[in-house]
Amino acid sequence: MEEVEVIHSWSAPRSLSTSLMYSFAQRDDTEVLDEPLYANFLQVTGAERPYREDVLSTMDSDGDKVVRDVIFGPGEKKYRFCKHMTKQRLPGLANDLMKRGKHFILIRSPLDILPSFEKVVPPSFLELGLAGLVSIYSELCELGKAPPIIDAADLQKDPEAVLRGLCKDLGIPFQESMLKWEAGPKPVDGVWAPWWYKNVHKSTCFAPARDYPLPLPSSLYDLLEQSLPFYNMLRRNTRQISSLTGSPLPTPSLPVPANEKILVWVGEEIVPRDSAKVSVFDSVVQGGDAVWEGLRVYNGKVFKLDEHLDRLFDSAKALAFTNVPTRREIKGAIYKTLNSNGMFENTHIRLTLTRGKKVTSGMSPAFNLYGCTLIVLAEWKPPVYDNTGGITLITATTRRNSPNNLDSKIHHNNLLNNILAKVEGNLAKAGDAIMLDKDGYVSETNATNIFLVKKGRVVTPHADYCLPGITRATVMELVVKENLVLEERRISLSEFHTADEVWTTGTMGELTPVVMIDGRVIGDGEVGPVTRQVQAAYKNLTEELGEPIPMYSKT
Repeated sequence: MEEVEVIHSWSAPRSLSTSLMYSFAQRDDTEVLDEPLYANFLQVTGAERPYREDVLSTMDSDGDKVVRDVIFGPGEKKYRFCKHMTKQRLPGLANDLMKRGKHFILIRSPLDILPSFEKVVPPSFLELGLAGLVSIYSELCELGKAPPIIDAADLQKDPEAVLRGLCKDLGIPFQESMLKWEAGPKPVDGVWAPWWYKNVHKSTCFAPARDYPLPLPSSLYDLLEQSLPFYNMLRRNTRQISSLTGSPLPTPSLPVPANEKILVWVGEEIVPRDSAKVSVFDSVVQGGDAVWEGLRVYNGKVFKLDEHLDRLFDSAKALAFTNVPTRREIKGAIYKTLNSNGMFENTHIRLTLTRGKKVTSGMSPAFNLYGCTLIVLAEWKPPVYDNTGGITLITATTRRNSPNNLDSKIHHNNLLNNILAKVEGNLAKAGDAIMLDKDGYVSETNATNIFLVKKGRVVTPHADYCLPGITRATVMELVVKENLVLEERRISLSEFHTADEVWTTGTMGELTPVVMIDGRVIGDGEVGPVTRQVQAAYKNLTEELGEPIPMYSKT
């Protein structure tokens, strides 16, 4: 007899935990224990089970003694696999249980568990055990022992890949024998096996999941709704083996890593990034039926806030939104989001107002009976373009919407027209794409307004086919204040090709020089003096103006 290395498996009922126990039992270096803390759980909680007396008469109910002498007692093999149910980890158990050994967590979607759960025990939030698994995960992370998490669905889809990954995470060698076992009861089974293990006794391996789920009884809908957030939190931390398409996607890196843990306002609350979601019944999902604004924060102040809100309300009115939040309510949501994130500088806000959730899917606004949905997405985001060296543009074949079809003065979320132009820009490896109006005159780019300089005169297209941007209007005012000549008129594409200087404007990118369009070098290919002059004036303005964020302090 010698000291063994303990592997703790934590799971909820009906999660393939018994199959996994059988899998580890096939190893030549591992002994297994089936729920060694079950008697302690029954004794302490008084829980009724049809096999209660059998368990209490055959197993030690002293939890600390079980931890010391059974779980961590000496053994004959190198490893000891302990199958634990989360609800059996009761307060007061010896600290060694969590501090010693290797731990992993097995999860399964409650949608797959609940339909068959009540065959033995009435389902409840406690019995389902997902909150307990989150607690175990959190405690192990605090101990510096973040446990691997595997999902039963992945285990059924590709047992070998999941088991190889699990063994790697546990620091033990994988054995091919783990993939199969003999049918029938096993000597390692607990005395409760006749009530719970009938189906797994028919198995000889990890069988694929059924193609389609069983119907969920309506009586269990609330329990599903309560449990899913806990499952989803754990699911996000699983070793990713496969996806719906069968091909795994690596976790992408973020342009600004600090945005991984931001808080977002959705509806009437602030939620973590991964929980920032709207209903599938929301109008923005059903038809892009929403309006939006982009704002920037400089030195503890939101720049041009009221101007942006004016346009938001105008757009919502033009689209006949009802039950629109008040200006005070929207400002409050913005300030709460910024304060919660500690964002007072170098921040961009995507402010979205949807027509709201519908009572049933469909196009008609008559289905929108819940009021609007407000989203405040604030991110750490420097200007998205190279405002020092400049960018290149190409001209898209996709034309800008005409007011005959969809008025661009409505700042709406139905952006496919712009996205198609951006696709062309991306394929050409350009910063953005110029969009022409129906007559072939320049309107704007897919994301920004546009200006040119020719012989000292600053020219920008009429806002007939483009969005009259807030930054555009601000720059037009600055051009005049800088004693430059400003013209607003129709501009042909060749005028941009032959311009001395070109720049674009927008909240996301501020004022961005353009050094090449469709392969034509603009001016001498460098950022021009007028561009630099207006950039400096704009920078000074952002430092001076803006609505102060309540509670912000430089100290």
